[in-house]
Amino acid sequence: MHKVRLLIIALLFGVSNMFAQVNPADSAIAAFIPNFAYSYQFSGGDIAETFGHNSTIGGGFFVKTKKNFIYSADVNFIFGSQIKNDIEILSMVLNSYGYITDGNGTYALYTMYERGYTLNFRFGKIFNVMSPNPNSGLMIMGGVGYLTHRLVIDNQYRTAPQISGDYAKGYDRLTGGINFNQFIGYFFMSKSRLLNFYGGFEFMQGFTKSRRDYVFDLQKKDTDNKLDLFYGFRIGWMIPAYKRAPDQYYYY
Repeated sequence: MHKVRLLIIALLFGVSNMFAQVNPADSAIAAFIPNFAYSYQFSGGDIAETFGHNSTIGGGFFVKTKKNFIYSADVNFIFGSQIKNDIEILSMVLNSYGYITDGNGTYALYTMYERGYTLNFRFGKIFNVMSPNPNSGLMIMGGVGYLTHRLVIDNQYRTAPQISGDYAKGYDRLTGGINFNQFIGYFFMSKSRLLNFYGGFEFMQGFTKSRRDYVFDLQKKDTDNKLDLFYGFRIGWMIPAYKRAPDQYYYY
């Protein structure tokens, strides 16, 4: 009887150890992975008529399965300062010297920026190509989301009412619509608390329309359907959290 008890204890100990070996270095695991990312993008299509290159910064999360399928959601803030047709956009308020006269009779000081955001939902898979462990490798993803962008006119001290407040909406080119996105790159997940990252190439296609009722320089409502393209490099830092038996242990 004593030997039987010892055998049962040994079996239970062996099974518990087998399930306790949840280690990203030697087995594929399921994990919830918050992440923060930066992108550098070039513009194409209709948006390239107004804006040049830009950057994005944002955050979101991955949900990774034991079979290395990936689901994700992320929000990214778009910012840039390269405006291509600023003189054309402000043509109705520029004087013959190319300046805006403010309420004090002097030249207004202003700066123009690109601003916007994307909200993306993606799905993909990690393939164990050139990977040091079962949780890393080539990552391919695709998805859908929402894209919006506009031109911000920053008038110092708000001395020029013709480009401030509600009047600025007539120049800001506010545009939005559905966005399709693709990503191909490398996903690295380790046992380390800090060394978890991904990076690669990102492509976006926005099917957008103007969200303003009237555009001042066009002297009408812009009703054209637009194709806004972005392509560039994206890199992110990840903070995986996953369950290790027998205790719940999280990496931060």
